[in-house]
Amino acid sequence: MKILLTNDDGYLAPNIQNLYKRLSEDHEVWMIAPKGNCSGMSAAISFLKEIEIVKVDERIYSVDGTPADCTYFGLLGMVDFEFDMVVSGINHGANIGNDVIYSGTVGAAVGGRKLKYPPIALSVASYETKNINFIVNKTAEIINTVKNLPKEYSGKVINVNFPDLSEEECKGIKITALAQRGVPSKPVEVFSEKNTKRYRYNLSGEPIQEEHLTDAEAVKDGFISISVLDYGLDRVELRESLKEHINE
Repeated sequence: MKILLTNDDGYLAPNIQNLYKRLSEDHEVWMIAPKGNCSGMSAAISFLKEIEIVKVDERIYSVDGTPADCTYFGLLGMVDFEFDMVVSGINHGANIGNDVIYSGTVGAAVGGRKLKYPPIALSVASYETKNINFIVNKTAEIINTVKNLPKEYSGKVINVNFPDLSEEECKGIKITALAQRGVPSKPVEVFSEKNTKRYRYNLSGEPIQEEHLTDAEAVKDGFISISVLDYGLDRVELRESLKEHINE
């Protein structure tokens, strides 16, 4: 299988480097990833900017742009064949709940929805992954499972979050819904002078307890969370319902 491997932490990030080595044992893998860290960029593109792409090694490219740029140029301008799947990650830090809206890891995966197999976004709930060997091996298994999903998963994005646990400690896999978060913490003021202030983002809101199993709860309890993200941007039933309220 031909895999376009990308991320939002940059091509030198330890997790993508380890995943590239593992997946290359079984597949034809091209790493096309950002030059530096692009966390929080969602599916932003560098529409008004020229993008510099550097060939770092055989099948490894550094892109001076966003994660979504990497997918776009990788799929449409850098090779003379079609990739079978986009794999994004493994992100340093979880991408759960509402956070997927802002995630560069997920944003890069979204661009691969029209390929032969659904794209996969991968994250681990740790910024310095301790159990990377288990996680990359488990990722290889999950990729093979996703490859065999039925046609109704075409166009969807598979979002996977790992707890940073060993094989012995990990309790298995749970299929989950996205957690809803409470109100985020207020921005942190880091500079103030006359009419000028500078702020930085603070923590996301805490996950809300729900009746169904969420990704946040599963990872917290020691399970690998797998969620299905639907980026079809149209709901027929809501569109028809809206006609009853807005009709000229």
